[in-house]
Amino acid sequence: MAEITFFFIALCVCVFALLSVLSRDVFHCAVWLALTLLSVAGVYFYLDAEFLGVVQVLVYVGGIITLFVFAIKLTAKIGDKSIVQVNEQTLAAAIVTAVLFYLLFKVIAVHPWVSGPGSAAVVSLKDIGNSLLTGYVLPFEFISLILLAAMVGAIVIGKVKK
Repeated sequence: MAEITFFFIALCVCVFALLSVLSRDVFHCAVWLALTLLSVAGVYFYLDAEFLGVVQVLVYVGGIITLFVFAIKLTAKIGDKSIVQVNEQTLAAAIVTAVLFYLLFKVIAVHPWVSGPGSAAVVSLKDIGNSLLTGYVLPFEFISLILLAAMVGAIVIGKVKK
């Protein structure tokens, strides 16, 4: 049952990512990307990495996708049908993609994967919280300021001008 759950989540990631890339409407691309990122968070939750799953949902789905939607809705003529949305480099992109997938699978095949009990260090959320608020407090606060600036920027951009 656990393998079926993993493969379902992995299938969702792949399908939503493919729809995100192949969709012609930019807003629909953002929606498919949000579902892709939610599915990736599902993979994190499946792997018992709750912190990464929560951060994925909060930062990427909550923050980045919101900025994408603001940018899409506030950009003039982004949905205009007269804008050509055809890529003339399909063959080159397919060749590069095939080569990268080949290299990726080759690296995965030769990597000495370790499995079984005791193969990975278990880190609790309490340990992560303690390290974020002691040794890594300066980068943590710096990132929070960047996210605050992005949120204020989105509000300013979305503000209706009189």
